[in-house]
Amino acid sequence: MSVVPITSADLAEVEVSWFSALCSDDYAYLGVPDGALRSSWEHCSDIALTAERLGFRNILCPSSYQVGQDTLSFVAGCAPITSRMNFLAAIRCGEMQPIMLARTVATLDHMLKGRLTLNVISSDFPGERADSAFRYRRSHEVVEILRQAWTRETIDFEGEVYNFKGVSTEPARPYQQNGGPLLYFGGYSPDALELCGAQCDVYLMWPETREQLAERMKAVHARAEAHGRTLDYGLRVHVIVRDTEREAREYAEHLVSRLDDEYGQLIRSRAHDSISLGVAHQARARELADQFGYIEPNLWTGVGRARSGCGAALVGSTDQVLSALEDYRRMGIRAFILSGYPHLAEAEHFGTKVLPQMKTCSLPHARGRVPDTTPNTPLGLGERR
Repeated sequence: MSVVPITSADLAEVEVSWFSALCSDDYAYLGVPDGALRSSWEHCSDIALTAERLGFRNILCPSSYQVGQDTLSFVAGCAPITSRMNFLAAIRCGEMQPIMLARTVATLDHMLKGRLTLNVISSDFPGERADSAFRYRRSHEVVEILRQAWTRETIDFEGEVYNFKGVSTEPARPYQQNGGPLLYFGGYSPDALELCGAQCDVYLMWPETREQLAERMKAVHARAEAHGRTLDYGLRVHVIVRDTEREAREYAEHLVSRLDDEYGQLIRSRAHDSISLGVAHQARARELADQFGYIEPNLWTGVGRARSGCGAALVGSTDQVLSALEDYRRMGIRAFILSGYPHLAEAEHFGTKVLPQMKTCSLPHARGRVPDTTPNTPLGLGERR
């Protein structure tokens, strides 16, 4: 039985996603820059194509002001070269005027024929250091405007940051119906939980102990319940899977064998989420881990020595990793966003050893968002006016 009531309680499958390293986050040795793994279009699109070939159902495309690929441009470029996998595009709220963002999303959703999901983020813009409470209020407004654009005839909104009256939604109507693209969200502060509980569909967590994950699910469910809603839950975690646990642990040590901790700190600090509460929780997990970096059996915190954000990996044999994911599924987690280093090689390991043994789905399809045929929208089959 799940820790809290979830939207997809009757869903036996899970959405298993991979990660495309758009923001200079691919290494053969953590913390050692490798020109062959730079975040070029060629490399990042190769990760996406590999993930689709292996059967992953979605791929997270992050957003950050670092050398690499612009998120929405990258997703647009991948639309014509993929056909089955969804794209989870990160959108930093306020970065684009929200009505034009809604139009951009509609364009991408039609290009992908409903294979678009959105990761809502509220971090600072480059050069900005805004109050956290303000950033979340701004995000509330952006998301509400997006939802109006996808579900109403006009956008009518009066807020602290944005004010619109009677703006037609025709240019912003997406391919997906019944609410538009699903909104995924991760955040730890009270303001973050309120935004997710009120507005979003899937709450994403970073790896902690199962007890801590359960407490986090209860906290965000309380905010969703206050709005008469339920959520689905997801876990963003790295993976190292090999035929035996010993091989997996040896590879984990191999990954950090050339890491200079001062350079690792530099990598962590240059990310826009480096001072967030979630990042602080990942740092605390490293402090509580044993001498080998494990905070639970098979949950290794060593990745966090050289990256901000998600800082732990499931490390083990095929059966151990599969068992851990099944335990999370029983807790109520219905989405897994996985990654590993280097991303192409680890996708092959997981995609051939573990993924074929899992029952997977696309959450937008499971939730009835993607129509069977092209919808009667202005960009679809609707009457041209």
